[in-house]
Amino acid sequence: MALLIGHDAPKFKGKSLVGGDATILSPDNAFKDISLDDYKGKWVVLFFYPLDFTFVCPTEIEEFGKNYEEFKKLNTEVIACSTDSHHSHLAWRSNHPGLKKLPYPMIADPTHEISRSFEILKEETGYALRGLYIIDPNGKLQYSVIHPEDVGRNSKEVLRVLQALQTGEKTPCNWVAGEKTLD
Repeated sequence: MALLIGHDAPKFKGKSLVGGDATILSPDNAFKDISLDDYKGKWVVLFFYPLDFTFVCPTEIEEFGKNYEEFKKLNTEVIACSTDSHHSHLAWRSNHPGLKKLPYPMIADPTHEISRSFEILKEETGYALRGLYIIDPNGKLQYSVIHPEDVGRNSKEVLRVLQALQTGEKTPCNWVAGEKTLD
């Protein structure tokens, strides 16, 4: 089944590493089950990255963290996902300076169920490509983009697209928040 803009986003559910200061998280308070249903009434930016303990991935994960408050102002939750376990997420965040205070959850997909449902699993490697999905408050898929493993995404561009979607209007090329939309 193909993922189509304007259709229901795949439901997902899994164990996640919560946001917050990884230096004070422990296995007792670090993990929480989350699902798409937990975010009804909010926009969701769900992004997949290939693997923990890699080179490009932390650069984008950090940038989404730096811009997290901007997403929150837009009634939007950010969720990162990889095929690593929630324990791997905790170990990585605890040991990577730029990820220690990440404000949003990282969902684990070791069974590949979530990655497959979003059609982003690279079967030959067993990990997800760099897929990003914007889901509206009604659970409809409104945006998707896939980058190759070696090319990081731009969180400011994701914010711009989200702002354009939230206008409910037609927006021209290079539109930024505050500019006129098209009639």
